[in-house]
Amino acid sequence: MKRSLLFYIATSALMFAGEGEALVKQHCASCHMLEKPEPEQIPTLKAPAFDAVLFHLKDAIHDKAAQKAFIIDYVQHPSASKSVCESNKVAKFGVMPSLKGKVTPQELADIADYLIETYPHPAFVRMIKEILRNDAMRALRSSPFLINSEALPHMTKLLMQNWDKAKLGLSDEQKSKLLKVRKETLAGIGKIKQALRPLEMEVAEAMIDKEAPKSVETQLKKIAELKLEATRIHLKCIYDTTHILSEEQLAVILPFWE
Repeated sequence: MKRSLLFYIATSALMFAGEGEALVKQHCASCHMLEKPEPEQIPTLKAPAFDAVLFHLKDAIHDKAAQKAFIIDYVQHPSASKSVCESNKVAKFGVMPSLKGKVTPQELADIADYLIETYPHPAFVRMIKEILRNDAMRALRSSPFLINSEALPHMTKLLMQNWDKAKLGLSDEQKSKLLKVRKETLAGIGKIKQALRPLEMEVAEAMIDKEAPKSVETQLKKIAELKLEATRIHLKCIYDTTHILSEEQLAVILPFWE
């Protein structure tokens, strides 16, 4: 009797898993990759691979029942503010179309169960953790004070990437304050870059013409003063940002600071 019951439970689980897999292939596979993506494939994907989606979901929500509830709700009522993926990924792929009315409540439950039990694949977890470790090491080497191509500190760039992520949980008031800081920083650095460009050209031309370094001493002092001012602006940006965010929010974008 006991052996028969165990057999029934096992075969029932396999049957429901099969239904979930079929439903995922029917409703999701046209956009989401079902296999583990290779690093070179990731930039070409139409939507995040399920490995990535479930990796972020399980990172943000640890309870299985809550994970299932999230999937069922999100599939029917998707929005950028609910997403567990980074905001820059949501901006790249867009918000998924709603499946409300296209699948039954039971089908949604079967899809959620299958996704939670199947993803992410262990090989993907190993790969993504290695990528994250490398990213963290690069961030530590360059530090949050790195000025990127957008003329913002590295910390601010990370913040913008996670802008709408539910895990970060920025309030409307915080967003308003942070946007003001960003605008002031970009404006200040923009003026400095305009002033720097002709001075640096003068120095470059003097070197090409084989002039003595003393001939550009004035330009060099002005360049140093402008770069000092740029550093002050970036430090103020970081100071203002860290005082707008909570300690928990800082830990989301800068976990290696702990």
